[in-house]
Amino acid sequence: MSQEKVDRYKEEKRNREKIMKKQKREWMAVKAGLSVVALAFVAWIGASVYYAVNAPDPNAELPSYTVNTSALDDFAADLNEEE
Repeated sequence: MSQEKVDRYKEEKRNREKIMKKQKREWMAVKAGLSVVALAFVAWIGASVYYAVNAPDPNAELPSYTVNTSALDDFAADLNEEE
């Protein structure tokens, strides 16, 4: 049993660099994923606050606009008469 432990230790020592690189890649992937989630969460909170602050007043009176199209109507009528 002791020899098995020694062999396992030697094998781990030979592959230690690969193992550490793999662990670093996994940790970086976890950090990147958490960063994306945190960024999305902060953006969602920011958008919620922005829209809550800038929401239109439901009791406010909306402006009314009128457009005088009599000049366009006269122009179209003149075009139809000339044909």
